[in-house]
Amino acid sequence: MAALETIRVKFGVVITVLIAIALLSFIIDPTTLQSVSSSMSSKYDVGEIDGKSISYVDYQAEVDRFTVINEVTTGSSVKNEQQQISIRNAAWQSFVDKYLFEKNAKKAGLYVGTEEINDIIAGNIDSPVFLQNPAFVDENGVFSADAVREFLAYMESDQTGRLQTYWNYLIESARTQEYYAKYLSLFTQSDFTNTLMLTEDIAENNNTFNVEFVMVPYGFAKDSTVTVSDSEIKAYYNAHKKFYKQPASRDIEYVVFEVKPSDADVAAANQALIDVYDNFVSAENMKSFLLANSDRQYDNRWYKAGELNTVAKVVNDYVFGEGASVSEVLSENNKFYAVRVMETAMVPEQVFVKYVPAASENVDSLLNVTEPQWLSQVAGFEDIMTAKKGEKVTVNGLVFQVVDTKDPVEKKRVAVLEKGAVAGKETVNGFYAQANTFATKTAGKYENFKKAVEEEGVYAHPVNKMLESADRLGAIDNTREVTRWAFDAKAGDASSIITVDNNYFIIAALKNVNKEGYTPVEQVASTISNLLYTEKIGEKKSAEIAEKINGLTDMQAIAEALGTTVSTKDGVAFASMNAQGLDPKFIGAASVAEEGKISAPLAGNIGVYVYTVTGRDAGAFYTEDDAKARDAQMAQYSNQLVVPVMMDDAEVKDNRARFY
Repeated sequence: MAALETIRVKFGVVITVLIAIALLSFIIDPTTLQSVSSSMSSKYDVGEIDGKSISYVDYQAEVDRFTVINEVTTGSSVKNEQQQISIRNAAWQSFVDKYLFEKNAKKAGLYVGTEEINDIIAGNIDSPVFLQNPAFVDENGVFSADAVREFLAYMESDQTGRLQTYWNYLIESARTQEYYAKYLSLFTQSDFTNTLMLTEDIAENNNTFNVEFVMVPYGFAKDSTVTVSDSEIKAYYNAHKKFYKQPASRDIEYVVFEVKPSDADVAAANQALIDVYDNFVSAENMKSFLLANSDRQYDNRWYKAGELNTVAKVVNDYVFGEGASVSEVLSENNKFYAVRVMETAMVPEQVFVKYVPAASENVDSLLNVTEPQWLSQVAGFEDIMTAKKGEKVTVNGLVFQVVDTKDPVEKKRVAVLEKGAVAGKETVNGFYAQANTFATKTAGKYENFKKAVEEEGVYAHPVNKMLESADRLGAIDNTREVTRWAFDAKAGDASSIITVDNNYFIIAALKNVNKEGYTPVEQVASTISNLLYTEKIGEKKSAEIAEKINGLTDMQAIAEALGTTVSTKDGVAFASMNAQGLDPKFIGAASVAEEGKISAPLAGNIGVYVYTVTGRDAGAFYTEDDAKARDAQMAQYSNQLVVPVMMDDAEVKDNRARFY
């Protein structure tokens, strides 16, 4: 009895759950349970690669790993949005390589073993992962196995494990790179152009022809006797269905209330600059002054005429005009400026420099044997640009010696006091009130959204086929929240106010949900109908023209019979630029037509042609080098398509936009 009591107390909940599941199995189809379970788990997947689900947890762990790698390589933990996107893309690519590309490479019989990796580390096999890594090259930029050994020795003493993570990444990258090199070589080595093919390629591209032709256009008015049935549209759709494959997308409309500074806000910005203007004129520590008082900070850059247009045209015009060293208050696009020219000098566009580490034991000796190189102006290295020949300048732990200079021009160092008009609280509240009035009228419904657009006199921006990865609406960045709302909403819904960067209030409405798969035939019916109509009208017109010109053997007589004129075109090549404006079907047919023979009517894309080739010429402008360059370009293009084709075949799903 004691044992039974223990079971009842400790495992009562578990037993209850098991009984509940057993009872549910009688009333719920097992496939339904499996579907629900799969749906719930897939909700937290960032994607699927060749049938392998990538969970958010696993993907984020990979993102964290690449974050560490980025910090090791850059020496900084600070990351902007673009760097974060690059890190996430690298993490995703690592899964694609692991679960798709390397898997296919191994299926092709390729293998990268441990001995091969060891040869790469030792420098016996060239790998850009090691050869181009600054940590593993000597002062001459040559790969050094000793540098690798030094890194490994230092890695052993690294208690953080970050260097171990970086090393594992290097080995993984080298292995993946070898798989890519081997797999792509299967394509490049098998894509062989023999002598006969090369000769034909050169001849075909050098041959041009002269042609006389007449063209009877289809016209813009529809021929009521030519019809396209629904069954024909459906048959064409089924035969070409692969061309109508589509990703999941949404059709939306949105209105936007942009927060703009009021006249009072603009006046306040002007006054704010006036209040500190006198101090700006007399400031001795300009860097500190601008840091505390300006929207734009001081930099040491040397500017030449025109470059300050990136700040404002009025600033550039004043600095390189005839004015004093300090300007009055300038304004442009609701921004106010005061300018003070700090220095003027003849500064070269580039300097020829040698440089070595400042900590070197014998700087002068190293400089004597170092090869010089051209250096343009770089932030933090501005003082090098004004150094004299032979002069040494130490910057960021490096000693630079100027050997020569190039193209000196007048440049100026400039301090710019800037105050931009910012919408105040009252202004922001005013725009929010407008957005709120609109959102209230929509009441979450698209039909109300359309009415509110008319009543409020605002413009509804349409966006069709918006992908789940979209993060931009027109000129507005960072609109991911709008996209997420659209993909969570139902057709006919309208959103509440979505705030973007505190500068835009957006209300969106979801018109249509386009599911992943194939575009419904109804949505492409008009396009297919036009295409089939063109084919049918071409056939009809060709038959009519053939009857009208039957027995005629002169192009002028044919033109008169068709009520048109004879046109000529000389020097036409199959892929020639001077063939622009001609129907591709016409060019293709004429390029292989018998010289001097009048053709049968040819239905093109815009009309029906009757033509005769009057002469051919063989040039020499397309050379063997051109042919080989084209082959190399095509091979490179093919290589770039390998992974995308693999991803398409494996039906890779990238759902990262749902999480980031």
